[in-house]
Amino acid sequence: MLQPIAVNKPLSIDEKLQWLRLSRAENVGPITFYRLIERFGSCENALKEIPNLAHKGGAKRTIKIPERSEIEKEYEHLQKIGGDIITARCPDYPLSLSATEDAPPILSYMGNISLANKPAIAIVGARNASINGKKFAQRISYDLAAQGQCVVSGLARGIDTAAHVGALSAVGGASTIAVVAGGIDVIYPPENTALYEEIKEKGLILAESQLSTEPKAHLFPRRNRIVAGLAAATIVMEANLKSGSLITARLAGEIGRDVMAVPGHPLDPRAQGPNHLIREGATLIRGADDILEMVKNFSGTSFRDTYTKPQSFIGQALEVDYQGENTQEEVLNALSFTPISVDELVRNCQLSIPALQMILLELELAGRIERLPGGKIGLLEQV
Repeated sequence: MLQPIAVNKPLSIDEKLQWLRLSRAENVGPITFYRLIERFGSCENALKEIPNLAHKGGAKRTIKIPERSEIEKEYEHLQKIGGDIITARCPDYPLSLSATEDAPPILSYMGNISLANKPAIAIVGARNASINGKKFAQRISYDLAAQGQCVVSGLARGIDTAAHVGALSAVGGASTIAVVAGGIDVIYPPENTALYEEIKEKGLILAESQLSTEPKAHLFPRRNRIVAGLAAATIVMEANLKSGSLITARLAGEIGRDVMAVPGHPLDPRAQGPNHLIREGATLIRGADDILEMVKNFSGTSFRDTYTKPQSFIGQALEVDYQGENTQEEVLNALSFTPISVDELVRNCQLSIPALQMILLELELAGRIERLPGGKIGLLEQV
């Protein structure tokens, strides 16, 4: 079982750069990051071991690890534009997000980082929202912010934009958090530039991706897990059945958060998503009071106890052994391009969890598997 993450005093610049360098190494996702720290005791040690682990996993080429100078350049640029980074070991890291298995080891931020630990509600929905949908999102967000809730959304067109605007208009309210899919310096959509600047001044902007990263399609589910992880509940307002908002709702449910939805007319395609969620058990909401009643007992600290990640065990690297290539092939044979859970993999392979996690670590570093939001694992096509 993983040891509790250590919440210490703020990291030194050198420690931040080490965390940033490991997180930017090729094929190092959040879970692999934490496994490396657990296995080798520090970022410095982990960076030295990555090439060997990737080779064991069957990598066909050298894994790219950014030079220290590249990381320094990224960090200097982030500070120049008014940002900074926060790691999962920092006391200001959001408690509710830290309770999730694949919480980002590092987040770039701009704005008021103290908002990350305010009580929060996520509001998501259609980009092509109706006028009434946007009005309702804005009104609920205003009411929530006025009553001390921070409104979390993704800065997208439609419902997201309305949610941010509503929260910002509540004088003296808890304000809003925008989680962006690309780099924190990439404003998307461009028409939200003024809103971006206002959130930067009065709220908080968060990003997991490297600076200058364009918000490609595969990054949005990763962004959505952060939106869900920051909040006590996720509210879906207007979304079709293929909307990314339903991914956010599913991820929220998987980590034990409340899922709520605003019902709509059966003939409106934008009502299909919320109506489906309500039919499957999501709470129907009519206004902010319904939401506040549901989350009144939520505490980010209570969710932190449901899943714990490793702290930086300097000098206490853990040893894990397994049988080698035959066992690795057994794991690969049990996987497919359709993702499955780690629990299912354990049952199929009859391996101990520590041995399986070590094999998965090597395979992910080799670029042969990928971890997806929700704790799923699948094969990657080999080029």
